[in-house]
Amino acid sequence: MNPTPSQILRQSKTSAFLVSDLINIRYLTGMDISFGLVLISSRSMILFVDSRYSEASEKGVKDGIKVKDIDKLDRSLEKVPECGYESEHITVDVLRRWKRKNKNTKFVRRKGVIQHFRRQKGDDEIRRFKRSQRITRELLRRIPAALRSLPTEKGLAWKLETWARELKADGLSFDPIVAFGHNTSCPHHHPTDKKLKRGQIVQIDVGVKYKGYCSDQSKVFFTGTPTSLQKKVYLAVEEAQEKVIDALEPGVTNHKLDRIARKVLDEHGFEKYFTHSLGHGVGLEIHEGISLSQKAPQKKLLENEIITIEPGVYLPGKFGIRLEDEVIV
Repeated sequence: MNPTPSQILRQSKTSAFLVSDLINIRYLTGMDISFGLVLISSRSMILFVDSRYSEASEKGVKDGIKVKDIDKLDRSLEKVPECGYESEHITVDVLRRWKRKNKNTKFVRRKGVIQHFRRQKGDDEIRRFKRSQRITRELLRRIPAALRSLPTEKGLAWKLETWARELKADGLSFDPIVAFGHNTSCPHHHPTDKKLKRGQIVQIDVGVKYKGYCSDQSKVFFTGTPTSLQKKVYLAVEEAQEKVIDALEPGVTNHKLDRIARKVLDEHGFEKYFTHSLGHGVGLEIHEGISLSQKAPQKKLLENEIITIEPGVYLPGKFGIRLEDEVIV
């Protein structure tokens, strides 16, 4: 459930708050637009748009939200003594223009106000995420059959895009990672024209968007008999992921989860080859909210937060293995 205006203002600690980030606008209003602003006061939430979106917004906006022409923003700000704004999404030029036109309004920098509420998902958000997740699982289910024709990395990446559209997804949530053989040792490999050879290891990292909500999963496929080292790495990564998932509950910290994964990999002799964070929050953006890393600020997991758990081991010049699944806390 979306936060109320009063909840947002308590978080902002201002008498009004202006939202400019388009993802945050979609979260609050339900509208997927390329330009707009939302003004939140103690009594109302107003979506300001130009003529391109006025009719669609009036029909599609969430209940309780007014829609006005963007030209009327300054008139609304005249009554506001203090207004918070999203400092990471407003240019210096725009801020100067606001201040010039609204001399009686004090504009206050704020960061992460709406993102704070986006961490905990509502029932409708979870339904959309689960549908997105099911589509991604179907993409991965189709991979073994597609590998039999020995495709190129780029060719298989294109198939993932096509399948996602066929399965009624909005599209992919990020450019997929498709890596064969030695290329799997690069965590964020970009697909090339390299053709699959029988016996090679394959790493796929893919996700889709469904009604705005993202999914993100990684799986490894063997096109021949895995080597003893590949088996050892796979089992170590799998154990690390399982131990972390077993420890998941509201209130556990991101630092603790990262330590659990690294302890398991260290016991197998692979911790130094785990070169990225354990996971991240997922929602309207593929990376949002919490980062499961000891290098990130320490935070506790929240109930109904959606996160990825993706330990990986990357042996330079040999291969890499990452297993990634999403979990609703």
